[in-house]
Amino acid sequence: MIVVAGEALIDLVPHGPGALADLKPALGGGPYNTAVALGRLGSPTAFCSRTSYDAFGEALLDGLRRAGVEVSGVQRGPEPTTLAVATVGSGGSASYSFYVDGTADRLFTTPAALPAGTRAVSFGTCSLVLEPGASAYEELMRAAAAQGLFTALDPNIRAGLIPDADAYRARFRGWLPSVTLLKLSEEDAEWLGGTPREWLDAGPSAVVLTRGGNGLTVLTRDGTEYSVPGEKVEVVDTIGAGDTVNAALLHGLAAQDALSARGLAALGPDGWQRLLRFAARAAAITCSRAGAEPPFVDELGEL
Repeated sequence: MIVVAGEALIDLVPHGPGALADLKPALGGGPYNTAVALGRLGSPTAFCSRTSYDAFGEALLDGLRRAGVEVSGVQRGPEPTTLAVATVGSGGSASYSFYVDGTADRLFTTPAALPAGTRAVSFGTCSLVLEPGASAYEELMRAAAAQGLFTALDPNIRAGLIPDADAYRARFRGWLPSVTLLKLSEEDAEWLGGTPREWLDAGPSAVVLTRGGNGLTVLTRDGTEYSVPGEKVEVVDTIGAGDTVNAALLHGLAAQDALSARGLAALGPDGWQRLLRFAARAAAITCSRAGAEPPFVDELGEL
C-alpha cells in the first residue's frame, strides 16, 4: 500500500482566453492527483486527508473511488472545499490563486495509525503550508520515517500561499532527515535555494529534478547522476504533470521492489533510466490533455 497524504481541492480551469474566460471545475490538488495517478497505474493506494461534506467534497471522493483508491481513512468536516483558480499561460504552464480560509482540508489531524501494509507515504504541496494541518502532516511524516517507511516529498511550491519564505525554507530543510525521495521542479529548486547535493547530505537517498520538456534528472547519495530527455508531445497544459511524475516514480519503485533507501541505492543506471523514462512518458500523456488527467496503466506499457 502506498499512502498519499495531503490536500484535495477543486481547480477552476479557464476554457478560453482572457481573465474572464469561463471556468470549469476540475478535481485537483497535488496529492489528490498523485493518488488518482497511482490508482490508475494499478498500485494499491490509500488517500490520507480531510474533505468537506459539500458537493465538491463528495465529487473528490468519488474520483478517488473510480481510480481504485482506498478512502476509508479520509477525515470529513462541514467546512467548504478549497478552491484553486488556474491561469494557463501561452506555453501551457499553469499558475494558481487559492481560496483557503476556513476550508476543510487545512483542518486535517494526525491519524492514530496508517493503513495495514503501508510501504510508502507521499507528502507535498499546500498541505505542508496551511496550518494547523501543516503541522499534522509534518508529524505524520516524521512518524512514518521513524517507523522505517519510505517517504516521498514534492514541495510543489505555491509562493502565493507562503507568508514567510525564509521560515518555509528553514522548515523544508528540517523535513529532509525524514525524507527518502525528494522530487521537485527546477523552479521549485531555484525558489528554495541550496543544491541537490546539500539536500542529499541532509537526508534523502535521491533527488529527482523535473525539467519540463527537457526531461528528468536524478542525483543519488553515492554521487551518481542520470538524466533522460522529455517525451515530445503537443502540450495542452501542464496541470498535474508533476503529480503524475510522483505517481510514476512510486509505482515504478514498487514494481522494482525498491521502496527503501537500500532499494534506491541498488537501482543502478539501467533501473534509474527505465524509471525516469517511464515517468517522462506518463507526464507527457498528462500534458497532452486538459486538466489533471493522468494516464491509465494500459496507455504506458511496460516499465
